[in-house]
Amino acid sequence: MFRTEQDGVPGDGHEQVVLCHDRSSGLKAIIAIHSTALGPALGGTRFHQYGSEEEALEDALRLSRGMSYKNALAGLDLGGGKAVIIGDPDKAKNEAMLRAYGRFVQSLRGRYITACDVGTYVQDMDVIARETEFVTGRSPEHGGAGDSSILTAFGVFQGMRASAQARWGQPTLRGRRVGVAGVGKVGHYLVGHLVADGATVVITDVSETALNRVRAAHPEVEVVADTKALLQADLDVYAPCALGGALDDLTVGALGAAGTSVVCGAANNQLAHPGVEKDLADRGILYAPDYLVNSGGVIQVADEIDGFNFERAKNKATKIFDTTLEIFTRAAGDGIPPAVAADRLAEKRMREISALRTILLPGARKG
Repeated sequence: MFRTEQDGVPGDGHEQVVLCHDRSSGLKAIIAIHSTALGPALGGTRFHQYGSEEEALEDALRLSRGMSYKNALAGLDLGGGKAVIIGDPDKAKNEAMLRAYGRFVQSLRGRYITACDVGTYVQDMDVIARETEFVTGRSPEHGGAGDSSILTAFGVFQGMRASAQARWGQPTLRGRRVGVAGVGKVGHYLVGHLVADGATVVITDVSETALNRVRAAHPEVEVVADTKALLQADLDVYAPCALGGALDDLTVGALGAAGTSVVCGAANNQLAHPGVEKDLADRGILYAPDYLVNSGGVIQVADEIDGFNFERAKNKATKIFDTTLEIFTRAAGDGIPPAVAADRLAEKRMREISALRTILLPGARKG
């Protein structure tokens, strides 16, 4: 399963996978390092009740590969990694477990830098940081960047503005009907940007608490029962902002039948299987690659490594607009789906930068 990549070009293989087990705290975790072609692997820690260890491993491998491409397109000198902790975060998470996990991260000596993901929060990173220096997304009180959802949502909004520019000739969602599936960590911030821009927003979420938070802040939004109802809600833009795999054959068929023009959301790994990107393109639906538009969060936590400055990080995240337009232009010029164009651009950067390791610097080891 874990084949070595040649010439610094990451593909399906991974450089390193670490299985972490601490009996005293009950920790079971997997750290997957996909590529360090551009630098240390940066990616969040997901805390989730998986059905099996095999399922957890598959998720770690898939997510870490996505981080390599995300960090490359974001222009960061960082590789891709991801970790998963197996368990129900509402029941199993405790200080001892998080600190045990932090010691495993520390044992990798900087090859992997962790951050927040589904099921982990800023306060968890503060606890993990008591055992390792290789952690980002800490609270401002502890010198960190705080909630990375803020710039994740901002970046998705920039990608959506670029999508509107490519589709309708204007970088605004004013007068457009946007459906947001999932208004949790990132989605509720995205709703705020859309409302401020003049969009009509329709939302759904499995959490009534999440829905009520948006209702309180933006009573003008429309709420529908579930994703199926959202897909039938006469949308211009569909924004999947929950877990991955949101774009499968049935979903794409429903979007095509409803006449939806753009898909741009915050969820990771939205394409359920290879070929979905072509199906979207064939149906005339413009797809903004997920790992491109949702990279604002990793830009935010990466900025923490050298001392966090919010405005500097936000300025970097603003460039997601330009990169998204570049991807659309490349895709149109080459006659390929935007997801393929994004992969090619990310792979090109990883290949070219990793090749610099052949240049010997004075005082540094070659390789």
